[in-house]
Amino acid sequence: MLMVEIPVDKLKDVFALLLERVCSGEEVLRVNREAFWSIPADEAYEVYSEPCELTIGMLSESWSQLESMLADPDRAVGSGFVWLAEVLRAIGDEATS
Repeated sequence: MLMVEIPVDKLKDVFALLLERVCSGEEVLRVNREAFWSIPADEAYEVYSEPCELTIGMLSESWSQLESMLADPDRAVGSGFVWLAEVLRAIGDEATS
């Protein structure tokens, strides 16, 4: 199995650059997307078989979970990365359409 190494300082730099570019002085990002297909993690990385257990996620729910983590940092969990990825995906899709 190939291991991908991601230097944390570079990840922070990339995130800051992308956020700066997409925000361009805006206080609020508006994303015209809500429901999305979600693939369970155990199926998402099995690229040699088609996922059979798709579910529907809601962008507003993912964002709500992230806001809850801000309100109570003790709630910060690994799932936060998944919720953040869902929000970032929607922002990226919006920015490229």
